[in-house]
Amino acid sequence: MTALLTTITAEQKAARVRIMIFDVDGVLTDGRMQFTAEGEFMKSFYVHDGLGIQMLQKMGIATGIISARQTPIVNKRAADLGITYVYQGNHDKRITFAQLLADTGVAAHECGFMGDDVVDLPLFSKVGFAVSVPNAHPEASSRADYITKAAGGLGAVREICDFILRAQNKYDAALAPYLA
Repeated sequence: MTALLTTITAEQKAARVRIMIFDVDGVLTDGRMQFTAEGEFMKSFYVHDGLGIQMLQKMGIATGIISARQTPIVNKRAADLGITYVYQGNHDKRITFAQLLADTGVAAHECGFMGDDVVDLPLFSKVGFAVSVPNAHPEASSRADYITKAAGGLGAVREICDFILRAQNKYDAALAPYLA
């Protein structure tokens, strides 16, 4: 007797997401680091990505950030977008992911995570929906359930937010306030 293997599609995985978690450098930004002559650090964020995150939140999907780097810029951007769960400064993302699960009460298979490098691989194997960007390290892309068409920092986050909303049949409702 042959067992039937069921392949779960990216859409089916996205439909189960209750919280979408994002890496920062290379996902919410294009991965470049900019410094002023005085040594101050700067990051650029894409405005469409921010609106996508807010649309997820309005439709009941929580959002979070897990970043190995620690910068006040990320705290500011997260506060501007209403991202509640922000964890920075730990290169072992498994530790912060475990903390996020404890803080939210969400199961790992109900989480999505978007990353772009090998430091993100431990979470790719733990979450229910792993996403990378086309300019990600090949090891990340090869383990992703979905690879965005848009590059990191240039609309990739918005693309995945829209994808999740469509998979959960919430896209039209999320768009409705802008069509009135």
